[in-house]
Amino acid sequence: MIRSLLLASLLALSALPAAGAAEYVRVPGGAFRSVLAQEGGARAVEVPAFRMRATPVTNAEFLAFVRRAPRWRRDRVAALFASPGYLSRWAGASTLGAGAPPNQPATRVSWFAARAYCASEGARLPRWIEWEYAAAADATRRDARSDAAWQAQALARLTAAFGAAPAEVGGDAPNLYGLHDMRTLVWEWVDDYAALFVNSDARQPGEAALLGLCGGAALAFADRSDYALLMRVAALAALAPADGADNVGFRCVQDIEGVKHP
Repeated sequence: MIRSLLLASLLALSALPAAGAAEYVRVPGGAFRSVLAQEGGARAVEVPAFRMRATPVTNAEFLAFVRRAPRWRRDRVAALFASPGYLSRWAGASTLGAGAPPNQPATRVSWFAARAYCASEGARLPRWIEWEYAAAADATRRDARSDAAWQAQALARLTAAFGAAPAEVGGDAPNLYGLHDMRTLVWEWVDDYAALFVNSDARQPGEAALLGLCGGAALAFADRSDYALLMRVAALAALAPADGADNVGFRCVQDIEGVKHP
């Protein structure tokens, strides 16, 4: 009941005109085997086609959003929807400053705020299976996960960037679908992030979330060979929806008319 009221309030807060000219690219549907047991694990599931933002949302784009919707400014946002560190890289509530370059991914953004931003573009946060499916592609293959060198390169770049300010978006060559920075720039919010582990609920603070971060729910993984992806899931599952983090950004997806989604 409480969750339903929260989501209803969020939808009301995000009823805004569309943001404008973000680039979305089509990701064709297909069969996919997730690393997560609850997403099918060893068996392939069918992922319907969708459209995804080519790059993560940037500081400049999120600044334009909070100027249109001042209720999401850091000095006005309800405590229910954002923790004290929300947008704290910015110089001010409506100014970026040297610590938040315009083309850098918007980080320290809560799950609630990310959902509201996507709604302003007529979009939504991706489901985990959609994000994982899109991120499995390299420049020429729909699923490059069996390539150990590709996996190692993604892990090395992601860990090297941990704790530092993210690089600007678009630095990586696009993958097969035209998506940039899927595995190497920042971790990204997904809509169903709190269900990524079967043994912990990220919406409940405290011990359960810490167990998720420490790997206490690793049985949720059907395939543990993709360590970079395991790190990503563990980090997201440890967050509460009002939290933000230095290395967590987001991008949005749009449904394709006539394509049925679960």
